[in-house]
Amino acid sequence: MTNNIEIKGLCKQYPNFKLDNVSFNVPAGSIVGFVGENGAGKTTTIKAILDVARRDAGTITLMGRDNITDGPAARQDVGVVFDEISFHDWLRAPQIDKILGNIYKNWDSAYFFQMLGRFGLSEKVRKGTLKTFSRGMKMKLSLAAALAHHPKLLVLDEATSGLDPVVRDEILDIFLEFIGDEGNSILFSSHITSDIEKAADYLVFIHQGRIVLNAEKDLLLANYGMLRCDRATWETVDKAHVKGMRDTGYGIEALIDNRQDFRPAENMVVDKATVDDIMLLTIKGV
Repeated sequence: MTNNIEIKGLCKQYPNFKLDNVSFNVPAGSIVGFVGENGAGKTTTIKAILDVARRDAGTITLMGRDNITDGPAARQDVGVVFDEISFHDWLRAPQIDKILGNIYKNWDSAYFFQMLGRFGLSEKVRKGTLKTFSRGMKMKLSLAAALAHHPKLLVLDEATSGLDPVVRDEILDIFLEFIGDEGNSILFSSHITSDIEKAADYLVFIHQGRIVLNAEKDLLLANYGMLRCDRATWETVDKAHVKGMRDTGYGIEALIDNRQDFRPAENMVVDKATVDDIMLLTIKGV
């Protein structure tokens, strides 16, 4: 299996925060959901991938090329969408088309405007400046721009946050189409776990600058479960497969990694775990 991103031992030190030995891959043909609470290190990791923040230690390769020594060439194959649009408010789509056409050697103007039309933005973006756009319109334009040079890799940092469910669903469909080409892949950072659960093939959880879980999504959802019981019953539970727990005030909720083999006793209930459950109890469970 080839990887469009390989990160090994990434470290980045700030006065009040540190990325600590971060390692994970983004395989070709897949979407990797990058999950963690605000301040966990998602954006810092993405900035290191793009060499916006220079790493202190470790290695990062993009399509097999070092992201620093071969960075400019590697980034020709990378499309990026941040949670805030990076174009000036006074720009119009034809101006953005001209600017990016001078940056990307494979820039495809026809495809850029085709994508804007698909998003229902053709007339609006030709006539209006970005200052007049809604957040959803800006995000669609950013995505069209990220796709218009036919990248192999999309890096998305909270690209669906603040959007209504209809727009988010429309954008997720575009992501799934993009990885229909088995050479393409997406690193998708989001705190909206329902989007991650729908689209991702792999999940990488980061907490306080460290990777705490890295696995295939379908395997996680098949094997992980939510155990609920009273406090007295909790004392009898074998803790070997417990990955996190919390006292709700009414009883105990615990994340287990052997749902299919677990045989609940009296006063126990075991349900399927969602990505939200796994994130909360892996990261915040005691």
